[in-house]
Amino acid sequence: MWSSNSNNKSRTMHHHHPLCTRTHQIGALLLVIATFFFTRLLDAPCRISPTVSSQRKFLLLPESHEVSIKIYVYDVNEIDGLNELLKGRDGKIAPEACLKGQWGSQVKIHKLLLESRFRTKKKEEADLFFVPSYVKCARMMGGLNDKEINNTFVKVISQMPYFRLSGGRNHIFVFPSGAGAHLFKSWATYINRSIILTPEGDRTDKRDTSAFNTWKDIIIPGNVEDGMTKTGSPMVQPLPLSKRKYLANYLGRAQGKAGRLQLIELSKQFPEKLECPDLKFSGGEKLGRKDYFEHLRNSKFCLAPRGESSWTLRFYESFFVECVPVILSDQIELPFQNVIDYSQISIKWPSSRIGPELLEYLESIPDKDIEAIIARGRQVRCMWVYASDSESCSAMRGIMWELQRKVRQFHQSAETFWLHNGSFVNRNLVEFSKWKLPVPLP
Repeated sequence: MWSSNSNNKSRTMHHHHPLCTRTHQIGALLLVIATFFFTRLLDAPCRISPTVSSQRKFLLLPESHEVSIKIYVYDVNEIDGLNELLKGRDGKIAPEACLKGQWGSQVKIHKLLLESRFRTKKKEEADLFFVPSYVKCARMMGGLNDKEINNTFVKVISQMPYFRLSGGRNHIFVFPSGAGAHLFKSWATYINRSIILTPEGDRTDKRDTSAFNTWKDIIIPGNVEDGMTKTGSPMVQPLPLSKRKYLANYLGRAQGKAGRLQLIELSKQFPEKLECPDLKFSGGEKLGRKDYFEHLRNSKFCLAPRGESSWTLRFYESFFVECVPVILSDQIELPFQNVIDYSQISIKWPSSRIGPELLEYLESIPDKDIEAIIARGRQVRCMWVYASDSESCSAMRGIMWELQRKVRQFHQSAETFWLHNGSFVNRNLVEFSKWKLPVPLP
């Protein structure tokens, strides 16, 4: 019955109306346009909502089972001089004292490797060897001078047969500050083939030779204040964009650096937009850590110019107060670039164009776009936190993945040789198991 009525109705409609009216044509056109835009929307990458699918586009962490390496951590008591590299010449510097400041990553990485599921206590099965040292802290606290650091490193290395066997290729050192491996004055002679973990990249603008090599070394995150990285309740909470007083800020000393001096001058021209306070790092007017982060959170954009070197801690700190980092350091190297798309979570602006043009550009960015960048950064900042490598997202997990990529099946040294029966010998044809300490160095 329903079908018959429908057919009659259809005949009636066809009898009284033309097949395609102007209304039908307009409707069809609108349908085509809507379909086109809807399809484009589905095909386009998600750039606003921080969903799991969008996270995969700018943070591509490997599965935990994809990392399978064994790392031997040298014990402080097995090598003469290693205790000095950790606690100073008199052994009075406590590890807890070295957790503060930028050099804290030396202590954290050492501690986390001791607890790591990738640690082995058998040298013969190790893929890599970790050499612990807190020399940046020891130097800053007067426990070692430059000459002592150099001589102690040489003494320690001469007691490592596996270092000699590989020419240092499978040994890991951490240098956590802008000076990088240059803290060890003879690094180029002794550890130029070793794996160096450092927040620093290219320093050829400061020295004739850079201690960083993109082929073998690994950039690590700066050591952000623990009170800001802890989950739950950080010492300072981010502010809503609408309550932030400034468009941008730069919190740091000038140090006579061109980019920093330009920002300070720019803040004098536009004090309502750019905050560059005269920070005191000592004395009664010294800015406390909490006060520092309260200043930092009061802007939409956190400017990160280069200082003595190309890297800057403010880049990492900005993620924890949820302001957009603006990199003003052309030669900067960033950590874990194999898994993080930094163009999605930050802005990089030419340091040669620091001026009103920069503020105009930042002012032109809508709040919804700023919120989107912040949301993506919120998903990535766990990679700056020095937590266990068993965590689904942590600096250590990123480091372990990068280290696995550095492991070689075969290690070759100019001072080691091998015979038809698979044995390794030195120039005097002495088998590796019979090498006597100290082992000759290059």
